[in-house]
Amino acid sequence: MKLMLHIVAGFPSLKESEQIARTILKTGVEYLEVQIPFSDPIADGPVIVEANQVAINKGTRTSDAFKIVENLKKDFPNAKLLLMTYCNILKQFGFEKFCKEARRVGSYGLIIPDIPIEEEASTNYLALCKKNKLHAIQVVSPITPDKRLKKIARVASGFVYCVARFGVTGASASVAPKINSYLRRVRLSIKLPLAVGFGISKRKDIETLKKQADIAVVGTQVIREFKKGGLTKVKSFCESLR
Repeated sequence: MKLMLHIVAGFPSLKESEQIARTILKTGVEYLEVQIPFSDPIADGPVIVEANQVAINKGTRTSDAFKIVENLKKDFPNAKLLLMTYCNILKQFGFEKFCKEARRVGSYGLIIPDIPIEEEASTNYLALCKKNKLHAIQVVSPITPDKRLKKIARVASGFVYCVARFGVTGASASVAPKINSYLRRVRLSIKLPLAVGFGISKRKDIETLKKQADIAVVGTQVIREFKKGGLTKVKSFCESLR
């Protein structure tokens, strides 16, 4: 199973956030989410919310996150680097300009959890991603009905991000007990690789997922490990997930 880890650009500083990213990628992690900090990250739990606020307080800008991705892509050309944020950031930056810049710096795709596919008429988000050869990663949850899964399947690319449970990131100590039946249901409609996140923090969680998922997503725990012991702790944590 492949891994996708998560950093917040600008936490605890711009320099250190890039160092965390480099430490992660040096362990062979295949996917990395670089979160552009936002003042109201509705899908995130308190640990990542706090990290967002720290980054904002230090003046982190959207352009800083792009620069981190650009720097990482030069040294880790095979890594799949994704920009994650919320719709208001794209509105402020300009949807077309944002997608062009994401492509320029080498982003694999975008994860924008508060842009549902129904918003295409007003934002042209999916069309702009396609034009710029970016994967617009779609998000589903255990309460997503089958009819909607089929609708998402028609526009999804890259992989589909499956929320392991209903709630926010980092709010649970382990993955939901019925995760495999949920993922089997998703697979009936969606044939792309499935990434699973929310509540994954250790190797045991990944073992639970390996029969049905393709990518395990770990976010909050990266920040916790950094707070415990800096880059050394992040490195050993990433190695433990293998």
